[in-house]
Amino acid sequence: MLLPVDITLGVVLALLLAAAAVVAAVASLGRSREIVLAGLRAAVQLAAVSVLIGWVVRSLPALLGFLALMYAVAVRTAGRRITANRTWWWAALPIAAGVAPVIAVLLLTGLLPVRGLALIPVTGILIGGALTATVLGGRRALDELTMRRGEVEAGMALGLLDRDARMEIARPAASEALLPGLDQTRTVGLVTLPGAFVGMLLGGASPVQAGAVQLFVLVALMAVQAVAVATVLELVARGRMYRDSP
Repeated sequence: MLLPVDITLGVVLALLLAAAAVVAAVASLGRSREIVLAGLRAAVQLAAVSVLIGWVVRSLPALLGFLALMYAVAVRTAGRRITANRTWWWAALPIAAGVAPVIAVLLLTGLLPVRGLALIPVTGILIGGALTATVLGGRRALDELTMRRGEVEAGMALGLLDRDARMEIARPAASEALLPGLDQTRTVGLVTLPGAFVGMLLGGASPVQAGAVQLFVLVALMAVQAVAVATVLELVARGRMYRDSP
């Protein structure tokens, strides 16, 4: 067992969470409360999933419902991070556009069996990657459009369509959302050994099998995130997602 589930683990986790919140407070990062709530929420959610997962994987309707719940939570989380107005629900499109084709290909080729113990973790990893890329891409694009509003208006004055003027300004900023995934892929095995690799080894797989699974995860994530960023950028450029003027 990698970590013993006992009182010592609980104390260490509490200390780490408190340390993160204190550092954020001392550095005036303004996220101390969010850090504490995120940690507590993660503990509750993981406890609930640990209890439910055995039942979910034995029933196809329950499995599909659980996947739908994962997707719905990701959409709301991403959308609310990007904008506070009613356009947040458009976050459903980039997440689905990135994840659905990859899962479909894996199922159709037989690489991913229709079993809960395989489908849930793979889908969860891909949805999580799409969520992160959508949030980063959408926020950076909207931030850039807000700061460089004059350049957008200048482009429109020169005859550019609204969408094209926004795209010219927002595209470079939104593309930075791909950097975390690119860096993780480029440094895998040299800087970090990601979770899929370690999990496979702990489960008894050979290093070659673990490496193949981790490579698949990283490449699939790059595909998912590229589609998600391109889609959310298009939504922002077309004015589907926006922020209300202060």
